[in-house]
Amino acid sequence: MIRKFLKDTRGSYAILTVAAMVPIMGALALAIDYAEVSRQREVVRNALDAAGMAVARRLLDGSPGETLTDTQLKAYAADFFNSNLGSVKPANAPLTVTLPTNSFGGGTLEMEATLRYDPYFLPAAAALIGKSSSDLNLSFVVKSGIRLKNTIEVSLVLDNSGSMDELGSGTGQRRIDLLKAASKQLVDKMAEQASAMRQINEPVRFGVVPFAASVNIAPDTDNKPWLDTLGLSPVHHENFDWSSMVQANMTAADIAQIGNRFAEYSGGVWRKRGSGWGETQGEALTRFSLYQDIIAQTDREAIPNTKRRVCRTTVSSTNACSKYTDEPEYQYTVAQYTSWQGCVEARPAPYNNDDTPATATNPATLYVPMFAPDEPKHLWRDVNDDNILDLNGDTFGYRNDWWADWKNSDATSRQRDMRKYFRVKPFEASPAGDGYGPNFSCTTNPITPLTDVSDAAGKKVVKDAIDAMKPGGNTNVPEGTAWGWRVISSGAPFTEGRTDGQRGNDKVVIVLTDGANTYSNTPSSSDGAGNESTYAAYGYAGQKYSTSGVTRIFKDTSNAIGKTTFTTSNYQAAMDEQMQKVCANAKGPTARQVNGTGSDNVIVMTVSLDLSTSKSNEKKAIDALMNCASYSRTTVGKKLYWNATGANLMQVFKEIADELSNLRIVS
Repeated sequence: MIRKFLKDTRGSYAILTVAAMVPIMGALALAIDYAEVSRQREVVRNALDAAGMAVARRLLDGSPGETLTDTQLKAYAADFFNSNLGSVKPANAPLTVTLPTNSFGGGTLEMEATLRYDPYFLPAAAALIGKSSSDLNLSFVVKSGIRLKNTIEVSLVLDNSGSMDELGSGTGQRRIDLLKAASKQLVDKMAEQASAMRQINEPVRFGVVPFAASVNIAPDTDNKPWLDTLGLSPVHHENFDWSSMVQANMTAADIAQIGNRFAEYSGGVWRKRGSGWGETQGEALTRFSLYQDIIAQTDREAIPNTKRRVCRTTVSSTNACSKYTDEPEYQYTVAQYTSWQGCVEARPAPYNNDDTPATATNPATLYVPMFAPDEPKHLWRDVNDDNILDLNGDTFGYRNDWWADWKNSDATSRQRDMRKYFRVKPFEASPAGDGYGPNFSCTTNPITPLTDVSDAAGKKVVKDAIDAMKPGGNTNVPEGTAWGWRVISSGAPFTEGRTDGQRGNDKVVIVLTDGANTYSNTPSSSDGAGNESTYAAYGYAGQKYSTSGVTRIFKDTSNAIGKTTFTTSNYQAAMDEQMQKVCANAKGPTARQVNGTGSDNVIVMTVSLDLSTSKSNEKKAIDALMNCASYSRTTVGKKLYWNATGANLMQVFKEIADELSNLRIVS
């Protein structure tokens, strides 16, 4: 019997099953909850990654003019994160965002969520072993970190003055050609890096600012609100005397020559009065209107069976005619003499050295188109009455004599008298020489705004602009530098730049010149008009503007600069000081070294080409460029200045490319 009892197993299966149910159900509960918590952790991780990428894009590729606070960025991250959690309750996965704290360089964006899991079966399983739900710690920390590579906006401020046509030292190539090759090499290297970045739109942008005696902002900007289209700026009429055309000052003989056209100062603006203006009557008299109104005879056709007597030679001492010829009457075709080519003058101080937005409420901030006045003296014969239009035998030599003077007794009046511009230039009158006329000193191609070089088409635009550069004119480094800054600034005239101070974006101005600042003087002994210089971005060095009593080139310079010393060396000294001001302003009020490295708002890199410390004026230029440069952000104590020769210019630009590359990974 005992043996049969031991062999009987019919009831043991139930007992074993009951005994096994606890571990089996516990294991099942653990498996289900483990699978679910793993799924939720993956959902949270994916949501973190997605939110991190979204915030990174917002940080590094914000829209122009957009500046988000830390609070706004964190709220944006939370919204993006929560929208991607799916079945996970946002309350069960609170988000912590740690934004980069550095104001430059990319830094690291850290996203962290603490996932609290609400289990399905685990509490019951815990109860079987005498545990309560409060004993279960089902919180998991999920982290995601994104190392940001910052964006860069670079303005290439490149010397296009006449000396760039000379051969670079140690080479058989022109300096301008060496510069083109080095600049394009820099663009290519940065473009290659930019094309590898997928998470940021337009990571590297380049602009090109060719400069010589002035800077060209493009002739198709002539209707922009930041240009002085009404003649409001205190320098707009600096070289023009519109009172010569006030009706009370016009004689019948004057009206016979230029028609019923007068000028009237009304509401702070000089305006066209009289029926002779036609459809433009009442409009403002400005440099823009001058370009439109100056007319020349461009072609002619003989009228059959007509004859007139024309004086061809005069006696120099008396201006009496000594030789006449008979010619037919002609039907003439007239056209606008020339148009504005896009160059602007320097704004009056202090606005010449900053990027203050231009506004009509502060007229001095508006940009004034260049218009080089006709300098005395020039002779045209009026073929209708044989009258010599300029009877004053001025013996002074003037470089930019391109129009006929009115009959005034002195050179200054003849230069400033506006009546002369409203006679039609005769068909046979000598044309102005190449590069002369109202666009005198406007020798460069227009600025190329910031352009994305990660795109093949954008890179081509920048490199084509570099290839198109050509030498000509004097050297005005401060004006070139000021426009280099304005190109990367976010405000008008150029608005392509990211918001100033945007986190993770660096703005860089690279300035290269092969010579000292130059403003050509004209000695008083040969300048009866008191110009004291040729015309360029600061106007005439000898012509005072407004009531300041100081000419623009000397305005706001130190006492070391003689305000009435009109020499090329003094002009250089004044322009060197202007250069230091624009560089200091661009780098910012907190520009300094921090732990041996730079922290400027705008990074300024400067390069001198073929300059020698043994020549005093070139030594001054070298010192000015070195003082202008920022400190490196990656190499302790290093000034971002290079004194290059023609032979090593390519190597210098490779070093600049390395410096720019380091900026993109600094944290």
